[in-house]
Amino acid sequence: MRIALFTETFLPKVDGIVTRLRHTVEHLQRQGNQVMVICPDGGMTEYKGAKIYGVSGFPLPLYPELKLALPRPAIAEALEQFQPDIIHVVNPAVLGLAGIFHSKLHHIPLVASYHTHLPQYLQHYGLGMLEGVLWELLKAAHNQAAINLCTSTAMMAELSGHGIERVELWQRGVDTETFHPSLISSEMRSRLSQNHPESPLLLYVGRLSAEKEIERIKPILEAIPNSRLALVGDGPHRQALEKHFEGTNTYFVGYLMGKELGAAFASADAFIFPSRTETLGLVLLEAMAAGCPVVAARSGGIPDIVTDGVNGFLFDPSHDDQGAIAATLRLLEQRQERETIRQNARKEAERWGWAAATSQLQNYYRQIAYSEVSKAA
Repeated sequence: MRIALFTETFLPKVDGIVTRLRHTVEHLQRQGNQVMVICPDGGMTEYKGAKIYGVSGFPLPLYPELKLALPRPAIAEALEQFQPDIIHVVNPAVLGLAGIFHSKLHHIPLVASYHTHLPQYLQHYGLGMLEGVLWELLKAAHNQAAINLCTSTAMMAELSGHGIERVELWQRGVDTETFHPSLISSEMRSRLSQNHPESPLLLYVGRLSAEKEIERIKPILEAIPNSRLALVGDGPHRQALEKHFEGTNTYFVGYLMGKELGAAFASADAFIFPSRTETLGLVLLEAMAAGCPVVAARSGGIPDIVTDGVNGFLFDPSHDDQGAIAATLRLLEQRQERETIRQNARKEAERWGWAAATSQLQNYYRQIAYSEVSKAA
């Protein structure tokens, strides 16, 4: 099958969406498909055998790490040459509109998928009054698709509630080799704790952006004597966070990749995730695969992954910080319970390999391709 994949973000950017797409492209190619990725130009022309068609763009004013690439006629020429059987638009916002237009013009089956909870992001950038308008725009784009994929049951319900039709679940996936408890490392623990390996070590991994609500980790850090916090990642909110955490035992690590990132997860005592805007929270699965106990907000797609008291702890983000503090203290103080949670977290992650998630996606592709052929007949 020939698949044209439109995405507003791809390599070399690092985030949960890119991680999912990277593994998906790799497994699709491995299973004999041909993939072309249309994305903002990142200097790449090929990935794991897939063709990368980069579209020049400009940085978003509120989020300079993201490039905004506008549709242009040359995309249509590239697609006509590639002759896709399926067009898949990921978070259709700007560039993805070219994929929707081409699918309608040439009667090519269209799949859309929803990974970023943009309407909730608006509130964190002072644009909450536009939420209703954005939902209408999302509905107009997604309802062009034969199927709309979400990565959690909570997001399926949310999209359906806002009038988006034909919603299905695209199961989660995680790399259980790169993220593994065996990667625990005394060197990495010393690095993350800035040479205080005996101290309780809290970890956050992800974008340093306003919607992640990383500030909410500070009361937890301050409530635990001698604890250290390592923030892995980067983003537009870093400067504000450096100011917010000034005077605390917080280390801004920057990006870590591959086995280094796996070692960071495996070597920490608790992974703290306060975000309320997650469609899934892929980074949670990575932490769990590495056996790092999770303390996370009961919000969005997170309860699909974390079962409170079984493979991690959940707290109510609408209340004060006491719930998060209590959950983290319990995790750190109850050694036997922490060990059980580590083991259960790893077992949960082992259920969700990328091969199975990509096989499910291929079945969706075949389903709508067959449906289109039947209509034509």
